[in-house]
Amino acid sequence: MAGDHRLLLENARQAVLVCARGERCLARGAPRRLALLEGASLVVGTDGLIKAIGPADVIQEQFSGATFEERIDCSGKCILPGLVDAHTHPVWAGERVHEFAMKLAGATYMEIHQAGGGINFTVERTRQASEEELLGSFQQRLQAMLRAGTTLVECKSGYGLDLDTELKMLRVIERARRQMPIGISATYCGAHSVPKGKTAIEAADDIINNHLPKLKELGRNGQIHVDNIDVFCEKGVFDLDSTRRILQGGKDIGLQINFHGDELHPMKAAELGAELGARAISHLEEVSDEGIAAMATAGCSAVLLPTTAYMLRLKQPRARKMLDEGVIVALGSDFNPNAYCFSMPMVMHLACVNMRMSMPEALAAATINAAYALGKSHTHGSLEVGKQGDLIIINASRWEHLIYQFGGHNELIEYVITKGKVIYKK
Repeated sequence: MAGDHRLLLENARQAVLVCARGERCLARGAPRRLALLEGASLVVGTDGLIKAIGPADVIQEQFSGATFEERIDCSGKCILPGLVDAHTHPVWAGERVHEFAMKLAGATYMEIHQAGGGINFTVERTRQASEEELLGSFQQRLQAMLRAGTTLVECKSGYGLDLDTELKMLRVIERARRQMPIGISATYCGAHSVPKGKTAIEAADDIINNHLPKLKELGRNGQIHVDNIDVFCEKGVFDLDSTRRILQGGKDIGLQINFHGDELHPMKAAELGAELGARAISHLEEVSDEGIAAMATAGCSAVLLPTTAYMLRLKQPRARKMLDEGVIVALGSDFNPNAYCFSMPMVMHLACVNMRMSMPEALAAATINAAYALGKSHTHGSLEVGKQGDLIIINASRWEHLIYQFGGHNELIEYVITKGKVIYKK
């Protein structure tokens, strides 16, 4: 028989709420002090939303006569919000393990790109792959992300560069969104690279005149749901002017602006994003001081990707300066054939060690602020009444073990729960 409520988590050693007052993001000094309860219990209703969270004895009394579909004893364990991965490229065929050796030998990202490798290599393979093949590998990758604690993930297209393949990728993302328990924010990234045989201006024209109208039509009739528009704004890829035109075109059909900027060269992408009302800008290894100030003023979040800087031996994004200036800092894994990492706990660890973030700042960046970067922090990213019951339970006496134990998430994470349903149990 179904209970009054879906799930009761009892007697957790710690419950990290992250936020307790409905904050949509944490910036300035706020990420250093996360809301935390010792000796806590939590209830998720049959609608998948959090109904109560508080001291164990209070919750026990409040729900003394209630029945639950599932109860989990969390004694000695910690409850955290499900992790949010704010930047991934998870739909593709054609892995690039061979390029890793070239990078280790000193080849730069752009050298590999210009030699026909990098994005171009993956584009060829993705164009050849069937929709079913792409869906199969994508679902396996999402399962790996779930096991590492990610319950909401941003997923980009961008290995098609022509309308048919981009739509094939977006259909794959849509099918997974409907079939799988993980939350997905879908991003159209047709301007990921300039396709062979076109100039950046011709590619931008094609996107604005052909791709975006088709996305608008498919969105209107409910076939594909796209949340965000992305452009790789970079020297030798899309310049500032083409980037502006594409992003504005996406905004005009109702997409949130969430793009790659200031990664390999300073492009003034952050300034452009702030001006256009971007929700988020990713990378920012080469962001200017003016760009940081503009993002802070505009409430535009910075999605930092410690895996990319680490793998490509780039200079690290200036996370400390951004945090001190009041930028909303989020984190993403940048999962793709160039940076093959599913694990937000490892991303948080790298953020702390290489970008000098504190552990509370890193957790805020991988929960409430990553949700903010996707326009979903009103429903995700913290353990508060009324929010979706997405959470993880770790077998440790303090939540910090999730970051401290580098590569240890597979041992630590005992349960991953979305909408109050256990979707992974160790």
